[in-house]
Amino acid sequence: MPVVSLRDVVEALDLQSDELRSCLDPDTGEIVTFSEEEASFAESDDWEDAPEWMKEFLPKVKRALEDDRMLELPDRAHIDEWRMMQDFALEEAQCRCRSELTSAVHGEGAFRRFKSAIQRLGLEDSWYQYRQAAFEQVAKEWLEENKIPYR
Repeated sequence: MPVVSLRDVVEALDLQSDELRSCLDPDTGEIVTFSEEEASFAESDDWEDAPEWMKEFLPKVKRALEDDRMLELPDRAHIDEWRMMQDFALEEAQCRCRSELTSAVHGEGAFRRFKSAIQRLGLEDSWYQYRQAAFEQVAKEWLEENKIPYR
């Protein structure tokens, strides 16, 4: 089994969305990230109507969808970025801005309000470092849970 790049897994996790999914091929260490459109074409087996740029990629997508050995990376629901924002707000306890950050992460529009708050408070660098470390932890836990060696 190849050693997988932790950085590549973190990047794929960061791409996860309602439109994009990623799977890891444990035999090669390759991560295949694909859209719902690409998945639909791959599942249809009628690739003639697919754009030329996509046709070369469709066999990998098909394998990601059909091969039981392929491992789907955690999706946004499992990554829980909202919890990351809450934890970051609590860790900023020494900062006079704690109350603003904790109130920003509640209710509708929490992501937008939190982003505005960290910009206004000059905490963007701190947040992105914290977020990166949290994504790395999610990736490590997932890789270890699946017994995938990483570097």
